[in-house]
Amino acid sequence: MPRVLLIEDDPAVREAIELALTQHGHQVRAVESGEHGLDRLRADLPDVVVLDLMLPGMDGFDVCRRIRAAGELPIIMLTARGDEVDVVAGLEAGADDYVVKPVQPRVLEARIRAVLRRIGRDHAELERHKDLTIDRAGLVVTKHGEPVSLAPTELRLLLELSSTPGRVYSRQQLLESVWEHGYFGDSRLVDACVQRLRAKIEDDSTAPVYVQTVRGFGYRFGPV
Repeated sequence: MPRVLLIEDDPAVREAIELALTQHGHQVRAVESGEHGLDRLRADLPDVVVLDLMLPGMDGFDVCRRIRAAGELPIIMLTARGDEVDVVAGLEAGADDYVVKPVQPRVLEARIRAVLRRIGRDHAELERHKDLTIDRAGLVVTKHGEPVSLAPTELRLLLELSSTPGRVYSRQQLLESVWEHGYFGDSRLVDACVQRLRAKIEDDSTAPVYVQTVRGFGYRFGPV
């Protein structure tokens, strides 16, 4: 039974999401603040965090950054608006995906299932690309022999791009294969994740070697 930590300050929204996810077979721990969420994180060891951005006290952006700094736990953020500033800031803080309020339970459930599938997907082979080594079986990435800590979506994006070096992937193709969003995906998810991934695997993220931009088309994995 997947364990979900829900951090949402609105009682009505919190109860509705908790009920819907429980009915879909999730074990849900719901809390009303970022501070309580971080406390429960250590005690409950959830599989995924559903995080509201607009929280009293410590806001969702700070909570997201703290969770991401501590490990690779998947984070789906809830935003009251499809506001570009909020969405981009949340993605840059380390969120893997987002859902706009009012939340449609079936949409949130689909996003949770998708991120959990991405984590559990089977891989094979050990690959070396210059200073970067990718262990697809163990889901481990190292650079210069040192482990690189990647969030689940960052890892999935790297695995997808590196599966065919030199191939150009459009943002829509990456949304479908990495986020499993299909037609209604948002390309900002891809761009923000690429930015975070480059910061971790590139020597110089402004002159990327591994995750290269093909202007007007999308991204490809190098060196080629």
